[in-house]
Amino acid sequence: MKYTAGVRTAAALMVAAAAAALTTGCTPSGEAGAAGGPSQSAQSPAPGAAAGGSSSGGTGPAKPASASPTAPVGKAKPCAIDDVKVTEARQAAVRPPGTGTGAAVVAVTNVSKSACTLQGFPTVAGAGNGSPDKNVPLATTHTGSAATVTLAPGARAWTKLTFVNVQGEADGYCESGATPASFPTLVVGVPGAGAHQIALDDGIFALCDNKATVTPYAATKPS
Repeated sequence: MKYTAGVRTAAALMVAAAAAALTTGCTPSGEAGAAGGPSQSAQSPAPGAAAGGSSSGGTGPAKPASASPTAPVGKAKPCAIDDVKVTEARQAAVRPPGTGTGAAVVAVTNVSKSACTLQGFPTVAGAGNGSPDKNVPLATTHTGSAATVTLAPGARAWTKLTFVNVQGEADGYCESGATPASFPTLVVGVPGAGAHQIALDDGIFALCDNKATVTPYAATKPS
């Protein structure tokens, strides 16, 4: 009887040990929890969570942080001398009567890779013998109101130069009695962006009295 009781006692102990082992195997360890899911340490902490604390999302993926708002694009800088070039000078369609140039439409182009701004009126000088070193400044009268023009790369701004026109044929004459002047090129100034030499697309600049009435630089081409 004592032997039987001992066997029963040993069997009961073995069953209890097996049950305990099964129960222990159902409890996830740290390694078991790491397998098959994202690690909490690999996620960004939830907003407002203290260091080492857990978020309300459990072991699910952390929500991405909101993107920072894009900073507003800054204003275009003023055009500098290397940003622009005077690229065109054509006799204007609307010009005073006479046989000289009368008026010219001049284009300034943004040759840089970024936008820039310009504002104001041109200065004008005749280049004696085509040489900028032999400038003959023209007295300019402004007409119209200047506004800021923003030029994207490759865009143009325009100004119109109206001269005291030469009258008559051949060498012509000036109504003032002065001798007509002729220049192969003009040197046109751009406010803040230097002076640039340009030739008329057809012929030479012929004018009287070394005067010009000029419009401000604008995005619209004048006639």
